[in-house]
Amino acid sequence: MSDPLSTPNADSNARMPWPMRLLRDRGWPFALVRIGVLVGLGWLAIQAWLPGYPEPGDLQRLWPETDFSRHTVPLGEIEPGGPPRDGIPAIDSPRFVAVDAVDWLADDAPVIAVEVDRQARAYPLEILIWHEIVNDVVAGQPVLVTFCPLCNASLVFRREVDGRMLEFGTTGWLRMSDLVMYDRQTFSFWQQLSGEAIVGTLSGARLTELPSAIISFGDFREAHPAGQVLSRDTGHWRRYGHNPYPGYDRIDDNPLLAVAGGLAPMQRVLAIRGEGWQRIYPLRLFRDRDLIQEQVHDVPVLVIGGRQVRSALDAGAIDQGRHVPTAIAFDRRVDGEVLDFVFDGQTLRDRQTGSRWSRLGRAEQGPLADRALTPLPGGVHFAFAWLAFHPDSTIFAAADQPVAPDG
Repeated sequence: MSDPLSTPNADSNARMPWPMRLLRDRGWPFALVRIGVLVGLGWLAIQAWLPGYPEPGDLQRLWPETDFSRHTVPLGEIEPGGPPRDGIPAIDSPRFVAVDAVDWLADDAPVIAVEVDRQARAYPLEILIWHEIVNDVVAGQPVLVTFCPLCNASLVFRREVDGRMLEFGTTGWLRMSDLVMYDRQTFSFWQQLSGEAIVGTLSGARLTELPSAIISFGDFREAHPAGQVLSRDTGHWRRYGHNPYPGYDRIDDNPLLAVAGGLAPMQRVLAIRGEGWQRIYPLRLFRDRDLIQEQVHDVPVLVIGGRQVRSALDAGAIDQGRHVPTAIAFDRRVDGEVLDFVFDGQTLRDRQTGSRWSRLGRAEQGPLADRALTPLPGGVHFAFAWLAFHPDSTIFAAADQPVAPDG
């Protein structure tokens, strides 16, 4: 076979001016150049036609209703997260079903448990992962239920400031990887992890945190047989039960932020806080223990490990995610008396009265029956997220706790 470049046609092509040869020469080097040019022009056309990805400087242009002259954090720390305003839609008219009517949640499904004036509700993470915010009313109180998948942070607040009820939505923006919310009344921006207004007319205001915990659906159903569960009938079509962030929470991911104390950035920790202090407990501790009790400043703390749950941020299908520990922290005082607890593998009791307690901090039998321990504010988060906002937190290590006597 002869070389095409040695043919008369190739010879004539070689004598063409360079621009004309680029257009007409059928040799593969020139064909590749033509393909590359066409792809580049097509990409430029698409970029000109599509709306631009927001830049940090676009914040004020995209939010004309917000008063950016008032802010408590540098505006440059607020960065676009991808979706537009309300691109991740909040649930504004939540519907609920009785706990015994739920056949679509396994016992190890993770839910956010909230109890207000003895009215208990569960918000499955398989729903919250798609919406991040639920504007609800529980026992007559306006409640804001939030979940930031990027930080694995679930927090619940009373959505009222100075007697004014607020409704919240997602801005589509982040600060230190955490969800930035906005209220629809003043268009102020709110930090999810702190519950604080960071931009706008309400800057400096803070929402009141309500006790909540991520627990298994099985634990919720056992503790609250008359409880209610957020329905999949949300008014939106989403792939509930599926994880839009598969593989996100793998421990061996590269660090997003520097983390102290030998913790992996994506490691789950239980955080608690008091007046002037914060403390975190790596949840890996609860793979081989059920209780931690200690004195933190002036607070006698009890941390109870719960039933393991499926990670909502691991596999593509949440019910196939790996199991991760759960835990809840309480103030172990009842009527001013500090209680000491023991667990025999089946039953949790206090030494002082012998009352039997549930893992959710309520006495079920004995002299203290129906009394409840006070949950401590905080919650379960990824280590990098909590430490980004609370870098002075102390970290509990197994060596911090003496061996408890047999009981």
